[in-house]
Amino acid sequence: MAARSLADYFAGGAVRLGVTGLSRAGKTVFITALIDNLINRGRLPVLRAAAEGRIARAYLEPQPDDAVPRFAYEEHRAALAGPDRHWPHSTSRISQLRLAIEFERAAAWGARASTLTLDLVDYPGEWLLDLPLLGKSYAEWSRETIAAVRAPARAPLAAEWNLFLSSLDPAAEAEEETARKAAALFTAYLGKARADLYALSTLPPGRFLMPGELAGSPALTFAPLPLDEGVVAAPGSLATMMERRYEAYKTHVARPFFRDHFARLDRQIVLVDALAALNSGPTALADLENALVEVTRAFRVGRASTFASIFRPRVDRILFAATKADHLHHVSHDRLEAILRALTGRAIARAEGVGAAVDVIALSAVRATREAELRHAGEILPAIVGTPEKGERLGDQVFDGVAEAAVFPGQLPEDPQAAFAGEALAQPEADADWRFLRFRPPATAPGAPAPHIRLDRALQFLFGDRLA
Repeated sequence: MAARSLADYFAGGAVRLGVTGLSRAGKTVFITALIDNLINRGRLPVLRAAAEGRIARAYLEPQPDDAVPRFAYEEHRAALAGPDRHWPHSTSRISQLRLAIEFERAAAWGARASTLTLDLVDYPGEWLLDLPLLGKSYAEWSRETIAAVRAPARAPLAAEWNLFLSSLDPAAEAEEETARKAAALFTAYLGKARADLYALSTLPPGRFLMPGELAGSPALTFAPLPLDEGVVAAPGSLATMMERRYEAYKTHVARPFFRDHFARLDRQIVLVDALAALNSGPTALADLENALVEVTRAFRVGRASTFASIFRPRVDRILFAATKADHLHHVSHDRLEAILRALTGRAIARAEGVGAAVDVIALSAVRATREAELRHAGEILPAIVGTPEKGERLGDQVFDGVAEAAVFPGQLPEDPQAAFAGEALAQPEADADWRFLRFRPPATAPGAPAPHIRLDRALQFLFGDRLA
């Protein structure tokens, strides 16, 4: 790995950019828009090298790692820009793509042609939440998980699992059918907790909801058990079998991800669907805050010296991005950033404490709406206009996926702490349903990138310094 990093470094520069976020945060759309705007010369005024005309061209290179699936850029772009315009499938596994950016260095450095190699690594944020498991025993994880499951916010979602758990005896003889049922009910609870209505985020093990090729394997057929502290499980017991499979999960799933992919990242963007948490209320926001802290614990953060960047990569820049800013009028964008900053405060303090540069942004990699004004009860309201997806509803109205709609999405509170207290939106009517609508991607001219909100600002922070 050191030899490959050394070659990349002296070839003109390389950045290995991790793109992650919890479910439905927009990872696939972000990477597709990033590539599309650089290859097809989208409007990126805040990316200095683009604004100054120093980017000669950007193009895709062959997949760098033979054992990692290629990010399906062409397929995802066709989904966004095709006749039926739909959002591409969500990230369910790790994938990668290499983008080469030919540019001219700024005059202060002596004008000369150079190439930045940008390796984009797309992976589910849920996998990051597995990394803290590496330092936890099965008994510790069981106690933490069961305590969370029995908390008021989660207990109704886990009623069936809790009922089954109460019937289990950790000292009983290990039986495969018992383990399978326990894992299935535990996974069903995790799925309910992640659903839009609740939008909970701290739900490890991450592969239970994204099993991929591991579906049905013993490494994914375990669940927490009520274990007394200090009690050693007997050989052949249910607890011993569950512990063995938990350790197998760490050995064969969590640890290889850290070793082969995560530990090699230089820069990182964490996409956050803060609007989904706002919709679901203070419990979801608090849970998202805890998840973001856990995510940041996993990063090997710190300033990267030349030596470190070659031989021991570490994340020296982290961007937290609240996605779907186009679901709000721009008057609420600063407030969305403030809410995200409040959500990530503990995580940012930890990263900045060891020298990493951290920023927070509200963005939309693909802007699906435009802005307008609505009159309501003699008042002019800031609105957004777009094509809601088929089946979306607002009050009694159900949208057909064809007609445009002008919507007042509400205004976020000036004080971000009000959102944590449940005062998420200022509403004109107390009984109105102001859940954010899902809009179809915008229609674009052939070959032209879709409009965006602050994508260029994100790119400038993430690798603009390497194009100087």
